[in-house]
Amino acid sequence: MKTKEFFNTKNLVILGLMTALVIVFSMTPIGSIPVNPELSITLNVIPIAIAAVACGPIGGAIVGGVFGIFSFLQCFGIGVPSGLGAALLNVSPVFCFIQRFIPRLLDGFLTGLVFSALKNKTSKPISCGITGFCAAFFNTVLFMTALVVLFYNTDKLNELRDGKNVIWFIITFVGFNALLEMAVSTVVTSAVGTALFKARLIPTQKSTPAEAN
Repeated sequence: MKTKEFFNTKNLVILGLMTALVIVFSMTPIGSIPVNPELSITLNVIPIAIAAVACGPIGGAIVGGVFGIFSFLQCFGIGVPSGLGAALLNVSPVFCFIQRFIPRLLDGFLTGLVFSALKNKTSKPISCGITGFCAAFFNTVLFMTALVVLFYNTDKLNELRDGKNVIWFIITFVGFNALLEMAVSTVVTSAVGTALFKARLIPTQKSTPAEAN
């Protein structure tokens, strides 16, 4: 996609709205649901998924990158504070930035690739719903992978693991909030994405048999 074609009015409006939503979710309590002192359920995967649906992998990566920047700022107590982020910041600011930023950037890009692969192969509600699910799924997998890889031998991660092996630690640490994020993101992205298509804010290149009926 050419740069001029990507940065059209519709894409800029959608990216602006999704970026604003990420900022609001990051700076106020409405975007986070605390699970324990170390972790919260985030709603920021939803604007990432919608940007991926509306603007493709690049759009998803842009909004994901914004999420990553504000996720890092939360380690300093800016916006909604992150207890885990503050602890990791004290261990290594560089690794903390990588762990907070790169997974969210990749989340948006990969989610956009998922929608690009699905959009002409199934109905819009289903393809948007799967995209929403993947946004939450990739966010959890990439975030936890970076956490384990970058901070595996640190006192903080050893404290959190409490003797558990890596797989069991990940399951018990993010299991409930990951499932809830996936469910919410699936439902909301399916509804919003389908509405954007019906409003012709996203061009439909090809109708599927399901949509024709």
